[in-house]
Amino acid sequence: MSGAVAGKGPGKGAGYAIAPRRVAFDWRTTPLHWIPDEPTATHVINVLHLLLPAGERWFVKVFKEGLPLVTDPKLRSDVKGFMGQEATHSVQHSYVLDHLAEQRLPTEAYTKYVDFLFEKLLGETPPFGAPVTAQEWLRFRLSLIAAIEQFTAVLGDWVLGAEGLDAAGADEIMLDLLRWHGAEEVEHRSVAFDMYQHCGGAGLPRYVRRVGGMAVVTPVLGWLWIAGASYLLRNDPELRGRTRYSLREHNRAVAKGLLPTWRELGTAIPRYLRRSYHPSQEGSLRRAVEYLAASPAARSAAGAVGRAAMS
Repeated sequence: MSGAVAGKGPGKGAGYAIAPRRVAFDWRTTPLHWIPDEPTATHVINVLHLLLPAGERWFVKVFKEGLPLVTDPKLRSDVKGFMGQEATHSVQHSYVLDHLAEQRLPTEAYTKYVDFLFEKLLGETPPFGAPVTAQEWLRFRLSLIAAIEQFTAVLGDWVLGAEGLDAAGADEIMLDLLRWHGAEEVEHRSVAFDMYQHCGGAGLPRYVRRVGGMAVVTPVLGWLWIAGASYLLRNDPELRGRTRYSLREHNRAVAKGLLPTWRELGTAIPRYLRRSYHPSQEGSLRRAVEYLAASPAARSAAGAVGRAAMS
C-alpha cells in the first residue's frame, strides 16, 4: 500500500473528470482457482463478486435519491461519474457470478441474503416502520457508503501494487478486472465522502453520523466477508469439502502477498475517523490513472468508443 499521497498525480483539481469505462472481460479460460493452488486466497477475494453486484446497485440508487440535493456543479458531475462507474462494476462482477455457476459453484444461496440487506433493510424506506425521517435515513445510508468507500479505496490501492498475485501466476483476466476496478475506486475515492459531507448536515452532528457509519460498516463487512469466504470454500466442487476457511490459511496468504494485511485494513479506520480527514489523502491516484491507461480491458473500451465516434 502506498500510503498518503494527497495532491500527487492527475485528478487534483476541477479539470479531472470521472467517467465510466465500458469494459468487457472474457472468462472462458479463467479457472475456478484463478490463483493456482491457493483456494483460500482465491475465495477471500471472490467474496467481492458476492457483495458488489447488489451493493453497487444500491450505491447508485442512494446517490440517485440524493442527487437533487447537490448544488455544487463539480460535485454533481463527480456523483454522476461515480454512479456510472459503480453501475459498470456491478454488471461486470455479476458476470463473474455467472462464470462461477458454470464451474459448478452457484452462489444464490449466499447472495439472496446480500440482496435482502441492500434491497430491504437498506432500501428507500426504513425497515420495520422505524420512526426515522426521510432526510435522516438518506444521511445514514450516505454515511454507510462513505465508510464502505474508505475500504474499497484501500483495497483498490492494494491490488494495484500486489506483486504477490503476479508472482503466484494469478489469472490475467481476473487481475485486470480487479485492478481496473481498484483503479477506479482510487480514482473516485473522494466522491462518496464529499457527497455525504454535502448532504449530511453540518457541524458535530455530521461528524457523529460519519463515525456511526463506520461503526456499522466495519463489523458488518467483516462478518459478510468471513461468511462469504466460508460459503465459497465449503461449496467449491474441486475441494469437495476438504477445505474450510481458517485464519491460519488466511494469514499464510497474507504473508505471501496474496491478500492485504490486517494492518492495512485496520489503520484505514482511525484515519477515516480524524475530524480533518479527506479521502484525497488515500492511496496513489497517479498509479491508478497509469493502470487505467494500460489496462487491456480499459484500452479496448476506449478503442471501441473511438471507433464508434468516427463511424
